[in-house]
Amino acid sequence: MEETDHQNRPFFWGNTPEEEYYNLQGIKSSKSLFTSPRGLSLFTRSWQPLSTPPRALICMVHGYGNDISWTFQATPIFLAQMGFACFALDLQGHGQSEGLKAYVPNVDLVVEDCVSFFNSIKQDVSFHGLPSILYGESMGGAICLLIHLSNPNSFQGAILVAPMCKISDNVRPRWPIPQILTFLARFFPTLPIVPTPDILDKSVKVPEKKIIAAMNPLRYKGKPRLGTVVELLRITDYLSQKLGEVKLPFIVLHGSADAVTDPDVSRALYEEAKSEDKTIKIYYGMMHSLLFGETDENVDIVRREILSWLNDRF
Repeated sequence: MEETDHQNRPFFWGNTPEEEYYNLQGIKSSKSLFTSPRGLSLFTRSWQPLSTPPRALICMVHGYGNDISWTFQATPIFLAQMGFACFALDLQGHGQSEGLKAYVPNVDLVVEDCVSFFNSIKQDVSFHGLPSILYGESMGGAICLLIHLSNPNSFQGAILVAPMCKISDNVRPRWPIPQILTFLARFFPTLPIVPTPDILDKSVKVPEKKIIAAMNPLRYKGKPRLGTVVELLRITDYLSQKLGEVKLPFIVLHGSADAVTDPDVSRALYEEAKSEDKTIKIYYGMMHSLLFGETDENVDIVRREILSWLNDRF
């Protein structure tokens, strides 16, 4: 990564133009707009090996308040260097996609958006016959599990990074606030008033990387909206009841010091899932942002774990 400075930079890696940076990394990348079945215009990106056919497709989902154009890119760039074709979209209300910022009134519709986009990739003749793997970070991990539960045989595996199967008690509002929020959300769903700690500060460990993450011009910096929080509480409660219905091969990775999503729920997923092929990695002392916010050495440990899991299967 280029030397950190305190000035705004056009890309998380510095000032090198995108196309040039991808070439330097030995990959190719593209971006486009995808129209979902409900007519939403969603921003998408791909990252692919430059000179070899891809080994598999990795269909990626980012977390709450995040997007696919800033630090999230570090992981698909690495995976493309390792021979995998990666595809991701900015979810409704995130990044450069349509919708009120950070407002997700119905996660089930977001799941349908993702399925539609990923199916469009899988139907590309140049990818026929390739296995496809889900990849999700935080809220994106929950969405990946919901995709699997709604289409049990459509993916051959999943990589779940600090998945939001339950919101950590460190972040979840205390009783009776959830009950009050649920009531208010009926009338004022878009109001950004939910009292929560700064998620970026609780996610990213390395101080210099906090600065880079905060530079993201598309990151949502406001308080969570009522309707979004009520919906996330709903789907995490739903998922925690459905862990025993998960059947696909997966690896779940979580930091023991994660104060945003609960590593104990990843342990419960590992214990309860019906998957015959399941792996769990809990990293002592690591926080929520495993693939960017930790030291470079820690990020490399997690990346190599994911790569090893992929290499053994695809």
